[in-house]
Amino acid sequence: MNTDLQFGSGRDREFVFTEKDFERVCRLIYEHAGISLKSSKQDMVYSRLARRLRANGINNFRDYLALLESDNKIEWEAFVNSLTTNLTSFFREPHHFPLLAELVIKQKGRHPLSLWCSAASTGEEPYSMAMTMVDAFGSFTPPVSIVATDLDTNVLAKAEAGVYPVERVEKLAAEVVKRFFLKGTGVQSGFVRVRPELRAMISFRQLNLLSDVWPIRGPLDAIFCRNVMIYFDKETQLKILQRFAPLLQPDGLLFAGHSENFHNAAHLFRLRGKTVYELVKPKSHDHHQVK
Repeated sequence: MNTDLQFGSGRDREFVFTEKDFERVCRLIYEHAGISLKSSKQDMVYSRLARRLRANGINNFRDYLALLESDNKIEWEAFVNSLTTNLTSFFREPHHFPLLAELVIKQKGRHPLSLWCSAASTGEEPYSMAMTMVDAFGSFTPPVSIVATDLDTNVLAKAEAGVYPVERVEKLAAEVVKRFFLKGTGVQSGFVRVRPELRAMISFRQLNLLSDVWPIRGPLDAIFCRNVMIYFDKETQLKILQRFAPLLQPDGLLFAGHSENFHNAAHLFRLRGKTVYELVKPKSHDHHQVK
């Protein structure tokens, strides 16, 4: 097979993008971020990375990929940010939040609660978790800390700012918007900002789930890892789940995405509800076998 063939729409393209180039992109993003790109993503990869070629004044993919392979840290960050998808919304997969509230209400008074949002994107998910905590405790200063991480530094900066176009909150009930958001005026007209009490509950950090060291300390009461695992192959998923398990409290919960299942980690997690998992408890008579 001639791997230097261009893809179908290549003739109209500004830059030559061969099958060999695409394979190199797939290998680099997999090695660096664990993301498995399907062949159907060729056009998406071209359009997102073409911007990086223009930004660097490079006129072909071969030179651009050589720049990455020379370990240019700034460009690595831009490369990963370009290829990660950040689809999110407030209270996405709404069935998770009552379960989270129920979990923390059971733990009231036991210890300060720790939650981890492992793919924070632009912040809607960790802020939804924070709003749930305010409601569960009936206080804007609940005894809860939330760590929110993401691979993409651009979206983390947006999350930390906590400012959103007003359209992002249009699907929320009016009283929710009124309680948790401040409306922008003047030049900020058309935007809302999350209340400072919500931001105070969350610490934002950059984290690659493939890194050898995570800046996360257990025990955690809940981990949200939603719509992240779909980008990883089964082997990578299992490695991550093996690292999640010891970080959770014995009765902690792992929240997954709507199209994800963890059958391959049935020895670690069992389904508790729709896309919500709990730890598999070791049987007491098997304790000598537990590694």
